[in-house]
Amino acid sequence: MSKGRKFCKSNQEIHQGSFAPTMFNLSDFGKKKVEVSFTNERISNDGGLLLLNEIENQIGLIDKLASCIVDTRHQSYIDHSIESMLKQRIMQIAAGYEDANDCNTMRDDGILKICAGKQQTLASQPTMSRLENLASARDLYRMGKVLVDSFVSSYNKVPSVIILDCDDTSALVYGQQQLALFNNYYGDHCYMPLHIYEGLSGKLVTTVLKPGRRSKSFNVFSFTQKLIEYLQQQWPQTLIILRGDGHFCSKEFMDWSQQKKKVRFITGITSNPVLNRLAATTIQSAERQYKQYGNPVKMYHSFEYKAASWDYRQRVIAKVEVSQMGTNVRYIVSNIRNVRTKALYENGYCARGAAELRIKDHKTYLRSDRMSCNSFLANQFRLFLHSAAYVLIHTLQNEVLKGTEFCKSTMKTIQLKLIKVAARVKIMKTKVKIELPVSFHSKWVFEKSFAMFEIIRT
Repeated sequence: MSKGRKFCKSNQEIHQGSFAPTMFNLSDFGKKKVEVSFTNERISNDGGLLLLNEIENQIGLIDKLASCIVDTRHQSYIDHSIESMLKQRIMQIAAGYEDANDCNTMRDDGILKICAGKQQTLASQPTMSRLENLASARDLYRMGKVLVDSFVSSYNKVPSVIILDCDDTSALVYGQQQLALFNNYYGDHCYMPLHIYEGLSGKLVTTVLKPGRRSKSFNVFSFTQKLIEYLQQQWPQTLIILRGDGHFCSKEFMDWSQQKKKVRFITGITSNPVLNRLAATTIQSAERQYKQYGNPVKMYHSFEYKAASWDYRQRVIAKVEVSQMGTNVRYIVSNIRNVRTKALYENGYCARGAAELRIKDHKTYLRSDRMSCNSFLANQFRLFLHSAAYVLIHTLQNEVLKGTEFCKSTMKTIQLKLIKVAARVKIMKTKVKIELPVSFHSKWVFEKSFAMFEIIRT
């Protein structure tokens, strides 16, 4: 007990600043003493960012985002360019440092300096916070367009079909952020950022910050119409399918898509008495079969339906499940009529569940729900930075790590096993020397990737 009290006391003294040793003693290693000190200024623990830096050098995403921002600062007092700050911030996000506060402790990191293209000390938190509030609404529009253009240019050839998976998620706030509204479903004040991914490849199309309420159908139509029309300008012959839950069931979009040969949709639709009546035979049949045999029953039924406000009839599919938990009936609506009922529901609609995993990568592992700025526009800017980090890591997975265990990994695994690698950086007059450990888990991935990048550059 006396040793415990002594440890607590010395620990308290360290935190109070009365005792600040530069050397620490750990448990003995055999008969040898173990000493630890924080004295090596050239070691970085994020050596894997070198891979993302090579990806950026190939696609130029961050440079394009930087070109969207009009720099209104007095040029005589500038130490850090927009490009270097964006590269510093986005690479930090990719490595798991989501806050601008992290810039203070990471500004002398050798790997980050290489990624930012800057030998001098990098930007601090106050400078980075001013950057977040620098972008105007027009700048943000251009940045959003860059993300969509990056998605388009990621294809080597024109795709025959793409699926736009749309979903929104919550980003809880704890201050007085602009347009952060109370959401009754989540029971808190939040934003509701909209995420759009390509359903077959997992590529990010764009992200849009929204106030903390569900989108109204007209607002959904207004945005998705502009996005699809822009994509059709790039790919006139590509079939574009919009996929989402019931919140994306828009009367305006359904009527508009009726006139478009290359636009389809699959969305959920809220149950109502008319739909239940049209599916009554299937519901009764499923309940009767379960009562007779006692095994869970799943049935599908397809029929034409037109709500009073709709201009055209649409195909509705009912999925009826009966088990010991009761009867569960779900509906989807679509203008795709050449696919069988079960296949359209299970392979077409249910596949949108993969978008939840992509949102998890974006929100949970890259921490894109950190909306710490007071300004709504500044928080949209932060969302774009996290989206850029997602694009870099996803490109690394699908273009460089294809065929490896990491191509299907979560971004948390990428951070832990690829990015978190110690590296010794020495910047000399004529060259930069980077030393990695002789032996570590993902060494073969680095060797393969570095060789691939060297071939691409030549």
